Amino acid sequence: MRESTRRKVTSFTIVSTPFLWTLIFLFVPYMVMFTYSFYLKKYPTFEPAFEFVNYLTIITEPQYFQVLARTAKIAIAVALSALIIAYPLSYFLVFKVKNKQLRSILYMAVIVPLWVSYLLRAYTWKTILGNEGILNSFLVWSGFLDQPTDIFLYNQFSMVVTLTYIFVPFMVMPIYMALEKIPRSMVEASKDLGVGPIRTFLRVTLPLSMPGVIAGATFTICLTFGDFVAAFLVGGPNGAMIATIIQSQFGATLNWPLGAALSIIMLVIVLTIISLSDRLERAGRIDLE
Repeated sequence: MRESTRRKVTSFTIVSTPFLWTLIFLFVPYMVMFTYSFYLKKYPTFEPAFEFVNYLTIITEPQYFQVLARTAKIAIAVALSALIIAYPLSYFLVFKVKNKQLRSILYMAVIVPLWVSYLLRAYTWKTILGNEGILNSFLVWSGFLDQPTDIFLYNQFSMVVTLTYIFVPFMVMPIYMALEKIPRSMVEASKDLGVGPIRTFLRVTLPLSMPGVIAGATFTICLTFGDFVAAFLVGGPNGAMIATIIQSQFGATLNWPLGAALSIIMLVIVLTIISLSDRLERAGRIDLE
């Protein structure tokens, strides 16, 4: 085989492998899901109808809109809570920890929980917030409560707390990288001009780190939309989200067409969020070069 032919084969292999991977494991399943969304449930199987019955059911029945609204509210609350924790933490690591080795160790300490089972992390908060958990035990011991209470579990509060803990690393990573890219000369120049630390942060640091904030918020919101494990463990009926309903349609009720339609709607919502965040990030981008 000639050298030019070998290079062409190598280039084709390099390009085609990720394309085929995406086609087989991403595009094809989505097309199957989209096709199933036009089927009708005819026990014990499904029949192709190619009608918008499932989508009309989702639009006309208020329970699905309520679940979508609850999911959006929880996702926004989780994103804001994660941002409140992640931004000061990232700022501290980048600007206050001078030792690079110590900074790397602390950064890894934030990322390490991602290596732990998602199910285990969610279940940990179920034990913390439960009747016999650490929180109830402390409140009873300190005299704030006479007996354990169940107000901390199986509601939207427990969902926000659990998902915030789980998704904080996804907020920290992009913010940390955005802050690390800020030239120290710009911050020092602001100080040399007599600008105070608060105005320097508001005029220099915060605008330059907004791409990281937007990326982190996008990660957190999209991941929250797709969560059903935490909703099942700590959410209860009051914390049920769209992914929980989808899982039940494919599992307990065996209504795959309706579950497929809900999945497509959730996919459209997530893609819309990603598109809007990309436009927002481009509009607010500041060239540092």
